[in-house]
Amino acid sequence: MSFKLGSINKRAVLLSEDHYYDLESISEGDFSSSSSEALFQIDKLNDLNENLNNFEASGSLDEVNFDSPVSEPKNCYAVGLNYRNHAEESGMQIPEAPMIFTKHTTCLVGATADIELRSNYVDYEAELVVVVGKEGKNISKSEAWSHIAGVCIGQDISDRPTQFTASPAQFNLGKSFDTFGPMGPFLVSPDLVDAEKGLLIECRVNDELRQSDNTNDLIFDVPDIIAYLSEILTLNVGDVIFTGTPGGVGVMEGKFLKDGDILNTSIEGLGKMNNKCVRIEDHSRADFIPEMFKPLFDKKN
Repeated sequence: MSFKLGSINKRAVLLSEDHYYDLESISEGDFSSSSSEALFQIDKLNDLNENLNNFEASGSLDEVNFDSPVSEPKNCYAVGLNYRNHAEESGMQIPEAPMIFTKHTTCLVGATADIELRSNYVDYEAELVVVVGKEGKNISKSEAWSHIAGVCIGQDISDRPTQFTASPAQFNLGKSFDTFGPMGPFLVSPDLVDAEKGLLIECRVNDELRQSDNTNDLIFDVPDIIAYLSEILTLNVGDVIFTGTPGGVGVMEGKFLKDGDILNTSIEGLGKMNNKCVRIEDHSRADFIPEMFKPLFDKKN
């Protein structure tokens, strides 16, 4: 199973070197324009990819803007405090089980989409994202990777005032504003990268390196996450899972995203994302800072 699957202008595409191939066109209608629907036919997707040389490319990847590589996911899960250095910088105990929350799927956008800021305290969180390719319940750790269609880069953008408005904090809404889930630029089948052994993950803001780690530093790795989630619920084809962020997030140094910032996120073998931050209107709790977090929020750059 080897392929790179993306979405350009809301149409599913396969990628090879510097070109893309419209999936519906080269399959003569066997596939639709939906990248999510393509994940239900992994074997056929692989067969098409192996024969891309027999087709004329639909276009060049030069200056192409990718949509989210999963066009219509049913669910989007995320894991908090899943790198030891992030838990330590947050002053929190290493969790005994994956700390799962959800991001609403409407927040998911592509690798070059603008990120819309609605407060002065919006944070970045570079993450490895995995996408389910085979439905499963009670999946064992040894079988977990066989249920993964592909991996890509993600940013779990977080509006900290909304996240900490409630007590105890609730993550879902603060991390689900429109545009708060850039992912991409395309989905890479696991066999094309060494994701099981670990990949370099980095985040830069305006070329300043903010996060740098390896995905093998995850406290709960992909098999752990898949096994834990599937004990509780059935994982569906196309479900998206953000696996957690390493240390270096903005809240710890008072380095929040600002209008005009360029957020660059890269993972070894998976490409890179470049997202511009754009300040729009404030939300109703934009200035709310809990007392316990004021020392962190008030730090100067």
